[in-house]
Amino acid sequence: MAGIFAAAALTACGNDSSPAPTGSSSSTTGSATATSAGKTTSAPTTTLAISDASATQLCDMIRPELSNWRVQGPTLGRIGLNALVHEWALRNGGINGHVLADKAMIDRITTKSCADVHQQAIEALELPDLASGIAF
Repeated sequence: MAGIFAAAALTACGNDSSPAPTGSSSSTTGSATATSAGKTTSAPTTTLAISDASATQLCDMIRPELSNWRVQGPTLGRIGLNALVHEWALRNGGINGHVLADKAMIDRITTKSCADVHQQAIEALELPDLASGIAF
């Protein structure tokens, strides 16, 4: 458990210089812009795709925590959710920055891969969606 919080603390410091996620793919596209020196620059746009294995891993991490969150209550449960999402993001290539920029991705992933777990988690944590419980 201490490792989870240590990892979360490191991530919270804004270290987002990690490589592309393991088990997922990302693509970068951009448009070229001419400058006065005749050079071109591009403004990249990154799209992150989470693999089925990574999505299953997230579901498998949340599932056993559901009973804990029900017993602990929503306040402690939300702390647990946040730590769990941090750990999952670190395991999958350090994509914490992507999750921070698009917290709703956790809802999309779990709704698609394990809708029952998603629904039980938002009920146990008394949240409108999982994104609302993620505070990086």
